[in-house]
Amino acid sequence: MRLPTKLYRPITTFGLSTNLQLPHDTTKRRVAEQSCLTLLQSCNTTQKLTQIQTLILKLGLRNNPLVLTKFASTSSELDAIHYASSFLFSSEADTRVYDTFLFNTVIRAYAQTSNSKENAIYFYRAMLDYGVLPNKFTFPFVLKSCAGLAHLNLGQSVHGSAVKFGFDDDLHVQNTMIHMYCCCNEGVESARKVFDETPKLDSVTWSVMIGGYARLGCPAIAIALYREMQVMGVRPDEITMVSVLSACTDSGALELGKWIESYVRREKIQQPVELCNALIDMFAKCGEIDKAIKLFRQMSVRTIVSWTSVIVGLAMHGRGEEAVSLFEEMIKTGVAPDDVAFIGLLSACSHSGLVETGRHYFNSMVEKFGIEPKIEHYGCMVDLLSRAGLVKEALDFVQQMPIEPNQIIWRSIIAACHARGELKLGESITKQLIENEPMHESNYVLLSNIYAKLLHWEKKTKIRETMDMKGMKKIPGSTMIELNNEMYEFVAGDKSHHQYKEIYEMVDEMGREMKRAGYVPTTSQVLLDIDEEDKEDSLYRHSEKLAIAFALINTPPGTPIRFVKNLRVCEDCHSATKFISKIYNREIVVRDRNRFHHLKNGSCSCGDFW
Repeated sequence: MRLPTKLYRPITTFGLSTNLQLPHDTTKRRVAEQSCLTLLQSCNTTQKLTQIQTLILKLGLRNNPLVLTKFASTSSELDAIHYASSFLFSSEADTRVYDTFLFNTVIRAYAQTSNSKENAIYFYRAMLDYGVLPNKFTFPFVLKSCAGLAHLNLGQSVHGSAVKFGFDDDLHVQNTMIHMYCCCNEGVESARKVFDETPKLDSVTWSVMIGGYARLGCPAIAIALYREMQVMGVRPDEITMVSVLSACTDSGALELGKWIESYVRREKIQQPVELCNALIDMFAKCGEIDKAIKLFRQMSVRTIVSWTSVIVGLAMHGRGEEAVSLFEEMIKTGVAPDDVAFIGLLSACSHSGLVETGRHYFNSMVEKFGIEPKIEHYGCMVDLLSRAGLVKEALDFVQQMPIEPNQIIWRSIIAACHARGELKLGESITKQLIENEPMHESNYVLLSNIYAKLLHWEKKTKIRETMDMKGMKKIPGSTMIELNNEMYEFVAGDKSHHQYKEIYEMVDEMGREMKRAGYVPTTSQVLLDIDEEDKEDSLYRHSEKLAIAFALINTPPGTPIRFVKNLRVCEDCHSATKFISKIYNREIVVRDRNRFHHLKNGSCSCGDFW
């Protein structure tokens, strides 16, 4: 790498003469070295940096490791590491003697740069090529880059190097290694292996592993590991709390989330804005949006994430007008909305049927805020139109989009076709999806459901056979419920729970009581070629009803019931839950894949619009 000639220009600043001669004796070299170090210490612009570089050359310090390392460090602080590496490792410097500290400085700078992490790997390899030995500070930087790149094979290679050089037993290296594996697909087992083999676990080790499980969609394991951390007597810090709150958010573990909030206050754990935002997000997504709003109002410093978390929370709870009002308040306080805030806002309009409001804000993105809509924003608009029953308009909108619609957008159209009886159109679009994505199981499930709705049982059977041949499986519906700080998961027809006999007895009782109250099973939701009685029995075994029955026999009368469904709540379960809320005098809070349903006294907060 050769530095452009134009960067080598005379220096006329810093009070140093440009006709300084090359120092020959030790004293003069020390004076020159100290002068450069002092200038680098106060350097605050890239222009000054280029002038100091010329001075380094003039004074013959281009091989001075102390000066070069400080030069690299200063360049990193000024976000000019690319410029520094061109000078430090130019072809003119082939005779230069490099040391570990210099390489570490450059590797660390690239590891901390969001779009240049591959350069950290490049300089690590160059370090080995030059015969410079890495130390225990080298590997965390390199592993951090592998994590940023989510490159499992590369991370495994660096892991092997750490073993080779004898630094795999360093705790800081181990912690970064766990983080690296957790950031890579299919790396969580390797992360856990390193974690289990680490002889002395500190709070960082626990936090990294818990955070890894939370990010990888294993909230139950993350929560279990946090409990184990407590048993071991390791004090969590605010980073641990953020990770555990994330796991609580994903699993709907509200009671544990509440306990963590009280623990943070009781133990006087620092509450940076990130932790406050995590608490707001947890309460909003665990069904207590009013508590999330209260915490938000108490914050002395708010970031765009703070505002967006509440807007998204209001959207999930179907409180679209409040979300719009908060969005306007955010703008008035001088906080500029970003693309994520608009996703939350448009989602709020979608879940509340605010079609005209959604159109207005979508158009304002470019016209007023200069934000170019992304595929997610187009998806929100398609969802808004589809939910409102405007299938033709939604289809026209998709066809006029300036960017290629993704599969999620097409599935929104198909869902609208299914709901509005446009089954032939839905069939046509779904067949095209399968042609474009032959290995995506949800496309086949959509087509199978359409055939079932059309009573084309032979075609439905062929689709299922095709899925079996391709090794595809439909994602099973499951429901998670928290009881006494423990998480329980149910699937349709589940008999794995030790109370399953009592649960099924309660399900039967629920069915009898609901029918007395006027409930009629929505057997059209059972997309199977079976008789009506079997369809009713199938509906009673849905995971939501099993979870509700479990809660009814294990909680005091009148207490709220909360659960999380991994898929959209079906029409029959939604209807049944409304009846159950009135019959048993229970408030039931349901979070499905799309939104929240607050059911009380036989009615739902969604107004049957979901």
